[in-house]
Formats: sequence, structure tokens, C-alpha cells
Amino acid sequence: MSRHDAKRQPRFTGPAGWAAILPPAAPRAVFQGQTGCDVAIIGAGYAGLSAARKLKQIDPALDVVVLDAAQVGEGGTGRNSGFMIDLPHELTASGYEGGGEARDRLLTRLNRQAIDYAAEAVAEFGMTSGMFQRIGKVNGAASDVGMSANRAYAGHLAALGEDYEMLDAQAMRDLTGSDYYLGGLYTPGTALIQPAGYAQGLARGVERSGVRIFERSGVTRIESVAGGWQLTTDRGTLQAQRVIMANNGHLESFGFAKGRLMHIMLNACMTDELTDSQMRALGGAESWGITPADPMGTTVRRIGPAEGGNRIIVRQGGYYRPEMTTSPSDLARVSRIMRKKFEDRFPLLKSVKFAFGWSGHLCLSKNGASVMRELEPGLFAACVQNGLGTVRGTLSGIGAAELACGQTSDITRYFAAEEEPARLPPHPFDTIGANAYLRFKEWQSRRE
Repeated sequence: MSRHDAKRQPRFTGPAGWAAILPPAAPRAVFQGQTGCDVAIIGAGYAGLSAARKLKQIDPALDVVVLDAAQVGEGGTGRNSGFMIDLPHELTASGYEGGGEARDRLLTRLNRQAIDYAAEAVAEFGMTSGMFQRIGKVNGAASDVGMSANRAYAGHLAALGEDYEMLDAQAMRDLTGSDYYLGGLYTPGTALIQPAGYAQGLARGVERSGVRIFERSGVTRIESVAGGWQLTTDRGTLQAQRVIMANNGHLESFGFAKGRLMHIMLNACMTDELTDSQMRALGGAESWGITPADPMGTTVRRIGPAEGGNRIIVRQGGYYRPEMTTSPSDLARVSRIMRKKFEDRFPLLKSVKFAFGWSGHLCLSKNGASVMRELEPGLFAACVQNGLGTVRGTLSGIGAAELACGQTSDITRYFAAEEEPARLPPHPFDTIGANAYLRFKEWQSRRE
């Protein structure tokens, strides 16, 4: 018999701002009692919900149950910046390039398949337009180093045969209303989503197909039993023939990939809604997204009424936390940094306050590998998204559903060919080294 007890449950610091600006969602039931199903999914994020949808597409008769420790859109899913990026975007690389042209071409094709899958879900489930916009993104550069990084990345895209457009300072001003940027690299294939709204729409959609979703129902134990697996929560037990773990870095909480996963906390702040006069003073487009030319720089998004109001979101401040949590003092410290980043970019909006500040959890591996495979008979993983939860989560969820149904595809073959996540230095050297490196990289990319 195989048994895996969870050492921790997800914990969050600060509200999930993306969910807070939406109309309140009615809470779902807490799982309790004893019951069974064909496939149980741990986690109602992009991976778990995409897996649920794919399972019902493969076999509509499957009885699928999803268990989540939080509410849909309140956990990690509602704490990212909402970029579904099609092109290579490796956060551990110096300039986002992946592992060579052949791998980058394959991954780009798969990323676009994931974005298409999301677009189809938006149409199928009748989500509003603000939940998903395929309008591209910009790598913003605010220094000569950033401009050089953009030129290097443009050369890589040219070698791949990908479309892009170099923007000068005036074009960046026309887009953002800010004089801060020297230039940018626009790529058209990225979809910008309202992270919580898209997840909530996906959840409602799969429920209409018969999937049962339980919130505030964290799994505390997984153990093999006759005929499959038994999942234990605080209030009940669920027996399933097959299980998909779609809980990203919390895979390690159950004892898998120990000493191989890097748990990075990133933080974001969202402004109050801008007034008409503030929007006129700012100018620029209503909705856009900027990733930094250097991966350790500052991500900025502006959103409009269709996404939850005229607001600006700033994300910055990564640090390594193996316990996967942020303290209030951590968040307060980084929020002060984000305040300066915001005012540097938008000096005309210094009077605009931050309405929300929060922390989110990224799970990376040193070699950029995910964990999407069968861990034990009937137990599958769609985890370790390497900071790309929207697209990589969607892909790994699709792939895990296919594996659970005995199918193979380009997605399952891609993940099967990946190496195991590389081993990290022993604790506490991992924490000391990682945080020293992150602080140095942040200082190095401070203008970005």
C-alpha cells in the first residue's frame, strides 16, 4: 500500500485582487462524507480545470470530482498576472529563450494549442470578452541593457520565423501613457486573461458537463486501496479509480520531487479604479500587458471595465520560500518597492492608491522541467508549471487527462521526453543561495 500525507496546506497572504474586483461568486459545497468517482482531481486551477474539461471531452460518462483547498480563483490561479504566452518564456533563462530552436518551435506550437483550447472554452461556456483577449504583449525596456535584451530576443524570434514589432519610446508612450520606457518588443500571439474570471468561467462550464467541484476541501492524505485511490479531507473520504494531482508546487507537500522544486513567492499590487480625469491625464490604450525585458524586472498590466474596472497592476519582488508562504512583513516590504515602481512609471498618478496587494506562489525547477506523468499506477501529476501556470498548467492538465484515459498526443510525448527536475543544494543552502541570487538579479534589473 502506498500512502502520502500532506505536510502542509496552501496558505495565502493578501486578498486575490483579480477575484475581489469581480461580482462575488457563490461558494461551493465543502466535501464531506464518503463517496466515490472515476477520476479525482486535486486542485481547481488551470491544470485541474483543464484536465476536468478534457476528461469529459474524451469520455462524457466519466464521473469526475475536483477538490480544492481554497475557492476557485482565490488561490494561485487568481494571483498571477494573466499572460497566456505562446512564445518561449523561460524565467530561468537570461532572455526568455528556451532550449534551442527545435525545442522552442515545438513548445510554441503546443503553447498555441493550449491558448486555442482556452479560447474554445471561453466560447463554449459563454464567458464575457474581458476574460480572454488575444491582443499580444510587449517586452518593455527601460535601459540600454533592456534594449539590448530585446534586440537579442528579436534575433531569436527571427530565427524561429516568428512575427514581432520593435516599438520606440513614442510608441510605448502611445500605448501606456508613460515616458518611462525606451522601447519595447511587441509579439501578437499572447492572450491576456482576467485570471480569476477565466478560472471561474471554466469551473462553471465543466460543472454544466457534470463535473463536481468542492471548495475549502484540501486533501490531507492520498493512499492506494483496492480498486484505486482514497483521498482524505478534514470532513470526508473520496475513493477514485484514478487521481490527477494538479496542485503545482504542493506536489512536494505529498512527498514527491523532494529537494527538486524551487518555491518562489511573487507579489503584486492593484490600484483603485482610475477616475475619468486620471485616465484622460494618463492617455494610452485601455488594456495592455508589459513583461520586462529582463525576467527579473517589473510586470505591468492595465485593464478596463470588461476585466473589473480601469486599474493598473504591478508585479515585482521574488524571493525563495520552501514553506510556500509569504509573511505580512514580506508583502509590506515588497509593496513599498512596487509603489516606487508604479510612481516611476506613472508620476501623474501618484495620488492613486493601491486597493489590493497579494502574494502568489511560483514553482520552478532548476532545469525548467515540469512533472506531468504517471507517478504510481493510477496516480498522475500535472504539476511544476515553472511560472507559466496559465499556459503550462493548461497543457499539463490536458496531458494528464489523456494519460489517465490511456491516450497519447504531442502534449504527452513532449512532457514524457523531459528530464526529471534537477536536484537542488541541500537546505538551508538552497534558501541562502537562491535569495542571494534573486536579490542580485533584482538589483541588476532595477530599471526594468
